[in-house]
Amino acid sequence: MKLNRQTTLRSQATVTGVGVHSGLPVHLTLGPAPVDAGFIFIRTGLEGADREIQATADAVIATEFATVLGDRQGPLVSTAEHVLAALRGMGIDNATIEVDGPEVPIMDGSAAAFVAAIDQAGIVSQPAVRRFIQVLKPVQVKIGDSVGELRPFAGGFRAEIEIDFTNPVIGRQSYSFDLSPERFRREVSRARTFGCMNDVARLWGAGFALGASFENTVVFDETRLLNTEGLRYSDECARHKVLDAIGDLALAGLPLLGIYRSSRGGHKLNNAVLKTLLADRSAWRVVESETARRPSRSHVEAGAGTVGGLIAPAYGPDVS
Repeated sequence: MKLNRQTTLRSQATVTGVGVHSGLPVHLTLGPAPVDAGFIFIRTGLEGADREIQATADAVIATEFATVLGDRQGPLVSTAEHVLAALRGMGIDNATIEVDGPEVPIMDGSAAAFVAAIDQAGIVSQPAVRRFIQVLKPVQVKIGDSVGELRPFAGGFRAEIEIDFTNPVIGRQSYSFDLSPERFRREVSRARTFGCMNDVARLWGAGFALGASFENTVVFDETRLLNTEGLRYSDECARHKVLDAIGDLALAGLPLLGIYRSSRGGHKLNNAVLKTLLADRSAWRVVESETARRPSRSHVEAGAGTVGGLIAPAYGPDVS
């Protein structure tokens, strides 16, 4: 497969799970899409006709407990970030995502099941040059104690995420990640969503997180990890935040060339930084793959650092 060509799926592949908030069963099918289509959600199981929506930043209507996409008719699909992360992380440009319920299934809380579905469907190149959004100048957003920014970067896409929870078992973690399909599969795709037991119990009482369980959430109390199988990575929480950022930034519509830094962040911050970038037409340009290999040095940042810490309850608003 030539890296300078757009890609899609060879065939369809279906996964079945439950919605993390509804607890109801849901089927999701990944399938091929034409050149320049991007990622298209198709919501089935509705009264009347199916509804379609392109996965872009403009389609985001909520970011409290997950990334929710919708249109003038209302919400279409929730918890879109993990499947979008899998598609972007595995180098897919164009795909359909058919869902027969209001939520993408949570599966095991990571993107691993969606990566397996991509493997099952297969990846094929298409007769069109791959395009990117290249970040030309820094943009930054502050929301309370949260800070996020996109900056120019010569090496493709890089994420630098730091978290700092008041829960002492989670504590402060950071993870830096240069995106490639191989590294996404190995280092990030299996990182699960996480939460604190008191927050999960409170959400259950309010009618949320009804599908959350030890099978799809890493759960901590104030002194220990409660999952008997342990962590998949010592810094699994930070890696999951990287996974979320990749999925949220996939809503740019094209792969990003830049570095994303986040402190005290979540879906709300990720979306705000992306929308701030796209709103400033002087901060980015669309380039084709051959151009992307020769970035303008005047727009390249030489180094990469980290920023701040996070204080927020896990599995609460704006935390996944």
